[in-house]
Amino acid sequence: MKRVILTSNFGGVEKVDGQRFPGLLEEGNGQLEKIKSFWKEDARVLFITASPDDDERNKSTLRCFKDAFPMSGLSVSEILMCDRENMAIVDDLSKIDVVILTGGHVPTQNAFFQDLGLREKLQDYDGLIIGWSAGSMNCADTVYAGPEIPGEAVDPNFQRWIPGLGLTDINIFPHFSDLRYDMLDGMRVIEDITFSDSMGHPILAINNGSYIVCDEEGETIYGEAYRILDGKIEQICEDGKSVKWSER
Repeated sequence: MKRVILTSNFGGVEKVDGQRFPGLLEEGNGQLEKIKSFWKEDARVLFITASPDDDERNKSTLRCFKDAFPMSGLSVSEILMCDRENMAIVDDLSKIDVVILTGGHVPTQNAFFQDLGLREKLQDYDGLIIGWSAGSMNCADTVYAGPEIPGEAVDPNFQRWIPGLGLTDINIFPHFSDLRYDMLDGMRVIEDITFSDSMGHPILAINNGSYIVCDEEGETIYGEAYRILDGKIEQICEDGKSVKWSER
């Protein structure tokens, strides 16, 4: 049975003076413990990158998680990376226990997923799927790809709604507390961009340490979260608590 965990922050990597080092996985609101409850002993793990042509970054991710998983109490037998040079690895997921969709630039990752035919290849997959940041956003049936790079917010050709993996109907806005007062292209990211995009489209804003579990019981939010809809924002969950997502 397929289980999907959508995170804002997965952890596992710490940056020091611009360099990446192994770190503990995110523990907020029981996220790591929830992952452990689904994790298979000596799991075979496949990362699917958001940066398919950034070989250095992808190798760095593998190096960090080689240590980050055991540091966090998760046993692994093998860690693999799907990037531009290793696309065929997703053709047979039967021996993969955990698929992890990394963070990065949402449209770039989305285009790579389409090149892989990943939506179709995950339909019969019965292991654990974990998304973080962009990876979580791209799990939606129709993905909200909010502008994030200078120029995107004012580009009339930038596509804010794109086809996703179809693993959930939830549109996630990650790192909410970090981005709450950010500006992009002279506009407020939340009030001027996201509020406008939420007309008729519920968007779930979560902080690092908050996450969503999708399983046979439905979709459950853990930790602080907000519903943005029709230009308004409403808190729907607090840290230390969980709620069922009611927008279907």
